[in-house]
Amino acid sequence: MANDTANNLEAGRSLAHYRILKKLGAGGMGEVYLAEDTHLRRKIALKILLQTLASDQRSA
Repeated sequence: MANDTANNLEAGRSLAHYRILKKLGAGGMGEVYLAEDTHLRRKIALKILLQTLASDQRSA
C-alpha cells in the first residue's frame, strides 16, 4: 500500500480555501482531516481520497 497512500497533509497547509488543522484518521479510502473553510470561517471534515480511488472511472 506504500504507492497507494493519500497526501498526508501537515497542519497549517492550505488546500484550495481550506486550512488543515489536524489529521483525524485514515482508512481504506483515504485520510480525513479537521480543516477550516476560510471562506465560511467554520471547521469542516475534509476527506482526501487515495489517488487510485479518485481516478477510478467506475465510481463516477
